[in-house]
Amino acid sequence: MLNKKIEKAINTQINVEMWSAYLYLSMAAYCHSIGQTGMARWYEVQFKEEQDHAKILFNYVIQRNGRVILSAIDTVPTEWKSILDVFESTLEHEQEITAMINNLFALTTQENDYATQSMLKWFIDEQVEEEENAQTIIDNLNIIKDNGFGIYTLDKELGARAYTQAAPLANSIL
Repeated sequence: MLNKKIEKAINTQINVEMWSAYLYLSMAAYCHSIGQTGMARWYEVQFKEEQDHAKILFNYVIQRNGRVILSAIDTVPTEWKSILDVFESTLEHEQEITAMINNLFALTTQENDYATQSMLKWFIDEQVEEEENAQTIIDNLNIIKDNGFGIYTLDKELGARAYTQAAPLANSIL
């Protein structure tokens, strides 16, 4: 049985993951609007990954005989100053998510919930990757600056990204 404090915190995290998906879909729309279809594709994959994260948490709460309570998703930004600004916003957001996952893990430590700690380790590793990916793109954009060919090349590279369902969902229906 899932501890009620942890259940509530995971429900909050489910909402945050869904908000993140919505944010990345908004970023994809922005990239499309400025003609960066490869970068838009990168964000569309991010959108799907965030939905996966929510679903992993959703499944876990159900598996532990808890109750998932979905709440409204707040409005997300729709405008950025530049493509660099979009990716800097991405890194900042991922850092906030990392802090939230760390706080959730700390709660499981306080509550001696080793099963939830085990599940959260996947998220901890995932956040390291998320932050690294965003930082690498920012570093590339800082090198490229306004070089049209460089932006074109990066757009094509990011557009090649393929969605892969998160491993914890391998046997999931949704």
